[in-house]
Amino acid sequence: MNRIGRRGFLGVCAGSTITVSCSRAGSAVNGLSKKKRPNIVFILCDDLGWAELGCYGNRFNETPHLDALASRGMRFTDAYAAAPVCSPTRASIMTGQYPARIGINDYLRGNDEKFLSPDHATIAKMLGESGYVSALIGKWHLMGDYQKRKGDPSLHGFTEAICSETRYIGGGSYFHPYKFLPGVEARREGEYLTDRLNQEAVEFIARNKNRPFFLYLSHYAPHTALAAKEAMVTKYKAKPGAGKNKNNPTLAAMLESVDEGVGMIMAKLNEVGIAENTVVLFMSDNGGEHLVTSNAPLRGGKSQLYEGGIRVPLIVRWPGAVKPGGVCNVPVTSADLYPTILEVADAKRKPDRVVDGESLVPLLRQTGGLKRKAIFWHYPLDKSHFLGGRSSGAVRLGDFKLIEFYDNGQVELYNLARDIGETTNLAGSLPQRTAALRKMLSDWRKDVGAEAPPPIRS
Repeated sequence: MNRIGRRGFLGVCAGSTITVSCSRAGSAVNGLSKKKRPNIVFILCDDLGWAELGCYGNRFNETPHLDALASRGMRFTDAYAAAPVCSPTRASIMTGQYPARIGINDYLRGNDEKFLSPDHATIAKMLGESGYVSALIGKWHLMGDYQKRKGDPSLHGFTEAICSETRYIGGGSYFHPYKFLPGVEARREGEYLTDRLNQEAVEFIARNKNRPFFLYLSHYAPHTALAAKEAMVTKYKAKPGAGKNKNNPTLAAMLESVDEGVGMIMAKLNEVGIAENTVVLFMSDNGGEHLVTSNAPLRGGKSQLYEGGIRVPLIVRWPGAVKPGGVCNVPVTSADLYPTILEVADAKRKPDRVVDGESLVPLLRQTGGLKRKAIFWHYPLDKSHFLGGRSSGAVRLGDFKLIEFYDNGQVELYNLARDIGETTNLAGSLPQRTAALRKMLSDWRKDVGAEAPPPIRS
């Protein structure tokens, strides 16, 4: 598994510096005309843990196309989801804001009154104003009431929303007929949802090869209840180590289908001649579920603010700007994708909108570091999550991470450079650092107008 570097947030990424000219005359980027502005493909997985990909050290799952993507781009070792569950992280990606500022701190239920307001200047809106066509293919999960559809993707700038849920997602549905996609007709008998999303993605690319596009391929996999194609599951069941250390054959099969889609996308980009002018990003919305997988060496999983719940894979391929095979250990967060994508596309931001994320372009080009000092989380719950997550908040500053549990007032402090598994609580032995980080977290909550945590239970 990967060794985690000890540099702070101002560090730069491994590899020699690459100088990339960037002209902002007119609507140009990297000296290219508007017609040549880069296409953006962003692939998001659901509940995919940090330790599941081959390029992150996994030796059971087979992810050759994602591993190849990493070898041709940059792999981030310390990338974080903005929350340990899906909806808040997805909101952070779309807006560049912390979930606490948006007010979406937990996943949205089927009857939830909360939704991502169309008032937000989302990625798709901003890219649309710059001449991009955009599509959401797959999971949205940023509206609760699917009848009123106040947070519909079309209200956020997407020109197409394909195979995206029209009913509450619930416990998964991977073979046709899809429970949350009524009315979607199968193209073949026994159609598998991940395969369908992959095919829709390559078709979108083919339709839009002659104009700049933003493709948001948002997989439902590998969210539970797990389900995969029988032949693939059988293959993994026969592998040495299957079932040990939670080497889950069904999850591995689901991930292979996702990986195949990455291969299909790269093949199509090459076929239509736009691979060198397309930026591809891959990430997960939170850590893996501990009931079906292991996030080792990380502690915990989905719903928890331990590393296993929030540290996720992040890969970026940007031909001509990112040196192949780069590895970056600077801590980054999902909110950073918003300013990053807009800068890559040379798209304007709304000057009156707060953006909590910071563009990763200096890290990707290896021309500098990040300015911010810390990354924050806010996860207030009325009751514990069914996977074990508790009402809590967290802050990472340099190598140190503090977790404050809102339900009982306890705090935990870890040195992630020395203790990636968060096994030794240093709060008692480092009281001054603990107090300083706790105050920093409290001040941040006030600054972003965070929802007040539920009172401590007696």
